[in-house]
Amino acid sequence: MNQTEIISIFTRKTLGLTLVLSAAALAFAQDKVGVSGTIVTKNNQPVPYASVTFSNKASKLLSDAALTDEKGQYKLDLAPGNYDITVEAIDYQKSVINKQITAAGNIGALSIDPETSATNVKTQDIQGVTITVAAKPYKVELDKRTYDPSQDIVSKGGNLQDVLANVPSVSVDTDGTVSMRGSSNVKFLINGKPSALLGIDDGANALQSIPADQIERIEVITNPSSKFEASGTAGILNIILKKSKKTGFNGSVTGTIGYLPQTNLNTNLSWRKGNLTWFLNGGGGYRESKNTNRNNATYFNAAAGTDRTQINQESISENKNDNYNASTGLVYDISDKTSVNASATVRTFESDNIGNITYDERLLNGGGTFTNRFNTGSNNNLAFQGDFGLDHKFDDKGQNLSLSLSLQSNRSYNNTDVTETDNNVFALQNMINQTTKNKTLVGKADYELPIGENSKIEAGYRIDINQNNYDNDVSERNVFSTNFYFLNSYTYNAYYREMFNAGYVQFKSKIGKVAYQLGLRNENSKIDIKYSNLDYYTPNIDNTKNYNNLFPSVFLSYEVAKDNQFLLNYSRRIDRPRSFFLIPNPSYTDNQNIFQGNIDLNPSYVDSYEFGYSISKSKFTINPTLYYRHSTDDVKMLVYSIGDAFYTKPINLGTDDRYGLDLNFNFDATKWLKFLGNVDLFGYKTTGIYNDPSILSEPLSFEGTGFSTRARLTSTVKIDKTFSFQIQGFYRGGQKTQNQDRKDMYAINFGASKTVLNGNGTLSFNIQDIFNTRSMRSVTNTAAFSRDSYMQWQPRQFALSFTYRFKQGEKIEQPKRKKDINANDGGDDQQGPM
Repeated sequence: MNQTEIISIFTRKTLGLTLVLSAAALAFAQDKVGVSGTIVTKNNQPVPYASVTFSNKASKLLSDAALTDEKGQYKLDLAPGNYDITVEAIDYQKSVINKQITAAGNIGALSIDPETSATNVKTQDIQGVTITVAAKPYKVELDKRTYDPSQDIVSKGGNLQDVLANVPSVSVDTDGTVSMRGSSNVKFLINGKPSALLGIDDGANALQSIPADQIERIEVITNPSSKFEASGTAGILNIILKKSKKTGFNGSVTGTIGYLPQTNLNTNLSWRKGNLTWFLNGGGGYRESKNTNRNNATYFNAAAGTDRTQINQESISENKNDNYNASTGLVYDISDKTSVNASATVRTFESDNIGNITYDERLLNGGGTFTNRFNTGSNNNLAFQGDFGLDHKFDDKGQNLSLSLSLQSNRSYNNTDVTETDNNVFALQNMINQTTKNKTLVGKADYELPIGENSKIEAGYRIDINQNNYDNDVSERNVFSTNFYFLNSYTYNAYYREMFNAGYVQFKSKIGKVAYQLGLRNENSKIDIKYSNLDYYTPNIDNTKNYNNLFPSVFLSYEVAKDNQFLLNYSRRIDRPRSFFLIPNPSYTDNQNIFQGNIDLNPSYVDSYEFGYSISKSKFTINPTLYYRHSTDDVKMLVYSIGDAFYTKPINLGTDDRYGLDLNFNFDATKWLKFLGNVDLFGYKTTGIYNDPSILSEPLSFEGTGFSTRARLTSTVKIDKTFSFQIQGFYRGGQKTQNQDRKDMYAINFGASKTVLNGNGTLSFNIQDIFNTRSMRSVTNTAAFSRDSYMQWQPRQFALSFTYRFKQGEKIEQPKRKKDINANDGGDDQQGPM
């Protein structure tokens, strides 16, 4: 039985068990009676699409809700008892009355009064019934910015990587590397926690494992407060997945086909009745990708003085992968003040890779060698995660306690076979087998205590235990041997364990128009590394690193007027090296391009300052932010050569200063034309000298100053209530340091969306990188060599997707004059404490 069959059986059994439990809960429900009524105005005119919530005074389990039809009428089944009836509708005042339900029948007409002015069209949560309207895609809060991808047509049918490419202040490179304001040290969270969905340092593969249809919103936290873990000097991206709060059984399913060949099928299901909420998100599919990499290098021979060796390298790899994931969970309200939750996630990723690398080596005085490397490989990744939590309200004034525990397990197998020929004659063959196993435990406790009407104290504790085991075997045979033998330096075992203990306290308050938040976090970390390989001359490594640091944060805001404020903040962060950065030999798939880990790598630290302004009106939102970041012990990638091979090694080097203006805006120019944009104008200064005589003939200076630009503009054109299209442009300016010149890059995407089947279906089409220009180019110059590099992770591609929403429970819609059925395809979600 293969892994896909195991996951399929697991998913079917989980869904079946959940449905059986749900049916059993319904079987024990009390006998109910049919109740109907009408909602009208003072002039006895019907109010369509009003929400009517019946709250049972004796038991919340017996509460229910309904929505009026076009004639203002509603029907539902209730257990006899005493109820508070809450009626709400757009442009009308909220009304609450008490009524005793004793028998089936019509309870008559209930009237509501109009508002004195039009209400602000936002999503309103009414005791589990959600009214959804067109929301702004970008919102600014005191310590974060929130991006809503529901109106992002160009990423429909795609994945998390496609969505992130559209998020303000976020960039995605051609190799899948995510950066914020030019820094790639981004911390990812799923629903406020590390997640098995993102795997073990899977990069782009991990981002492609989460379908765009499952994402409710993305929180962009460029300067996290002390409540958040301190790692991630660029900031935090918190991915909030969908969990519907609508009553009854609700769901949607999305199917996608595209080219480069891809097929995906994903679903979101939820069921809510009384005190119990259950959800299931899952799906999977097939996807192909293509990666092109070219390096043209000239080596300078210092001994000969004039001789040079030219090597032109071209690498083309094709990847075929199958990806499946499923998350299921439930929330149960023990009482009005206490609830428990549990969820489980499973993810599997399988891929087959075919690559061809050619080296054309030429000597200026004649002669040369043509080398070809043909790679075939496979990757198999399996991850599990279980989450448990308890939330308790001590009172109705905001005194809360949240406890959570997350257990994760991840296993990855990578096998690669490499055959090399020189001038079409067999030269050697490599077999590379890599196994990585990860176990993670995250425990958290968060407490909130209000003080008066405007102040609050927050405090908490967190423990992280993360353990990785690496097993890497590299064997080779050449023209002189018929049997494989181990390459001793690259065959190794490594053990990595990190444990963080953290505690924080922060105080929030408001004095007049000034709001402030002061926080302090202490983190104690211990890292154990054990490493050994088969090389007799290389000593084993048994190293322990200990760090204890304080991380303060300060947030200030001044409210000029409603939705018009100045923001000033500061935080200190840490960049802990990734585990495989510390392993001396983490990769060997290309004997002329080798990534070399560094056991002596230490964390870098950053002090981050921001000053921003935010104004939000009915038709536009503008948020310019000035920022400055000062990094010490900054991590840079050292590229050096030994023979004909290039080595890349992370090192701690000097300081890095970044400053700039990050401008985000959205503008509803007309009823049919909207704009969402982001412009980042930034300068940088890097200083540092690295000297290692064992690999460098002379000290290498990392110095560079300059100014660059990143910009993105998305324009949405609404043809009618059911059809819209988007055009998105992206530009990233070049950057220069003393040794490297990275060229600029741009791309244009297109998307279109059509609502069908009376609003229950959405048909979407998009093209990524219309003109096939999204590629990364750079030139590196040192005393030993000059290298011109080109990389394209994915060529132009397109996708067609269809989403169908079904059984919407007490279906919540807006009056037709307000509703934009293109606006939102998903439900609401509540995020737990961070």
